[in-house]
Amino acid sequence: MTSILIPVLIVAGIGLVAGVGLSVASVLMAVPTDETFDRVRECLPGANCGACGYSGCDGYAKALSSGQTEKTGLCAPGGDDVAQKVAAALGVEATAAVRKVAVIHCRGDRSLAETKMNYHGTKSCRTAKQLYGGDNACPYGCIGLGDCRKFCPYGAITMQNGFPLVHKDVCKGCGVCVASCPKGLISLETLADVYTVRCRNTQKGAAAVKVCKASCIGCGMCVKACERGAVTVTDFCAVIDPARCIGCGACAAVCKRGAITLQ
Repeated sequence: MTSILIPVLIVAGIGLVAGVGLSVASVLMAVPTDETFDRVRECLPGANCGACGYSGCDGYAKALSSGQTEKTGLCAPGGDDVAQKVAAALGVEATAAVRKVAVIHCRGDRSLAETKMNYHGTKSCRTAKQLYGGDNACPYGCIGLGDCRKFCPYGAITMQNGFPLVHKDVCKGCGVCVASCPKGLISLETLADVYTVRCRNTQKGAAAVKVCKASCIGCGMCVKACERGAVTVTDFCAVIDPARCIGCGACAAVCKRGAITLQ
């Protein structure tokens, strides 16, 4: 009996000492929690999209709780609701959330853009880009395999005629699609009645015409038509400054290629 009892007591004693040691260590080595951070973090949706300009929701919450920024409306997916909650958690006045949506700067669907080969590989834009840039004859055009659709967490992008279509009423402006596009054709822009150039082709006119029926050829007609000086041409491709654009549509009216549309 004694031979059994002694080992049990030894093990129990070791457990007791270890438990006391862990309890003391948990007190001495405890990391103080930031209650303000915790309150703010609970208000954020957890999408970790980075649209706020920080490294996900934790980064934004840390910036707010430490005073690095006072802008409570930077969470695009959360919108004004989250901005109000964050402001309440911080005890400050809320800043309005700026609604942004994804804009695809290309119109080259299967009916407009030429193809240069038959692609039978993995249905991924990023993978296809490694193989001669995909099957689109335009080196700057959309590959059309839908990486943006696959990665959109809100189902705001669908494919139509081999081309992505953004549903603005569903888009939260999280920016996940922006990061997913290997051609850099997607940007987040403030939702407004302004015009944008749906092309990134910087080839000279003759070359651009050969690869797509909707490519910008840098003719400059839109520049002449705009009375606000909102349109310029850089590297044979038009660019519209949304800060100057008043949405009159003069540039789109003279664009014979249809490369300029409402945002």
